[in-house]
Amino acid sequence: MVAPKGILISIGGNVDKGTADESDYEKSSKLNFFEAGILKRILSEMKGIDSHVEVITTASEIPEEVGQNYVEAFNRLGCKNVGVIHVKNREDAAKPEYLERISKADGVMMTGGNQMRLTMIYGGTHFLEILHERYQNEAFVIAGTSAGAMAMSNTMIYEGASHEALLKGKVKLTTGLAFIQNVIIDSHFVKRGRFGRLAQAVCSNPGCIGIGLGEDTGVLVRNGNEMETIGSGLVLIFDGHEIRYSNIADIEDGMPVSIEHLVVHVLAKGNQYFLKERKFQHIRSELAAG
Repeated sequence: MVAPKGILISIGGNVDKGTADESDYEKSSKLNFFEAGILKRILSEMKGIDSHVEVITTASEIPEEVGQNYVEAFNRLGCKNVGVIHVKNREDAAKPEYLERISKADGVMMTGGNQMRLTMIYGGTHFLEILHERYQNEAFVIAGTSAGAMAMSNTMIYEGASHEALLKGKVKLTTGLAFIQNVIIDSHFVKRGRFGRLAQAVCSNPGCIGIGLGEDTGVLVRNGNEMETIGSGLVLIFDGHEIRYSNIADIEDGMPVSIEHLVVHVLAKGNQYFLKERKFQHIRSELAAG
C-alpha cells in the first residue's frame, strides 16, 4: 500500500466531554487548551500563519463555544484564515459549502467530545472520502484532540471506565474513521489511569499498536508510520505482537483479564516510534541539547 502524503496529529486533550462515561470525573464546560506549542506545530506542518484551517466541532456538545475558542487560539498565533464547520448530523455533512471548504483547506482540526458522533455522522459520507483522498495524496494535515484523536484509527475505543477496564467486556470497540490502520488510540491517558482499557483493547486486537496519549501531549505521524512525540507529557505505546498468553478468549464477561508479555514503551517529547517496524528511537541529540 502506498504511504499517505499527509500528516496526522493526534493530541491527548485536556477537558473530556464524552469520550467515556466516568462519573468520578467532574463535568465542566470550561475549555482548557493544550500547550500553544502544539498548535504552532500544527500550523508549521501546513503553511504557518498563512494556513487555511477548518475546525470540525462535530464531536462536541457545545460546538459554538469550542469552535470560537479554537478560532481565537489560532488567531493569537497569527493565523487568521480559520473557519468552523458545525456538522451536527449526516445531512449537514453533505452540504456543498462544507465539502468545498475541506477541499480547499490546508488542514482540519477535530475537537474533543464524543467520538461516536464522528463515526456515526461521517461514516460512508463524501465528506469523509474527501478527507481520506486529500490525506492520502496531498500534504494535508488532519489534527484532532481527545475524541478527535481517538476516532482517527480503524479500531476505536468508544466506552470503558478506568476502574473496571481489565474486566472482560468492559471496554467497547468499534470502527473509527480509519485514517490509520492497525493502531488503537486512547486520550487523557495518564491523568485518567486508562492503562487497563488500552491493555484490554490491544489484548483483544494484538495486531494493533496501542497509543496512549497524555494530556498536553500528542503524536505526529508521517507516511502512516513515522511517529514523533510532541508536547509536554508522555505517550505510552502498547505492543501486543509478543503476547505469550491471555485468558480473554476463555473467560466470561466481567471476569479479570490476564496478559503475559505485553510490551510497553514510554515516550517523551522528541522520541520517535516506527509503527510498522515496532521500533523505539531515542530522543534526537539536537533536542536533548536544547
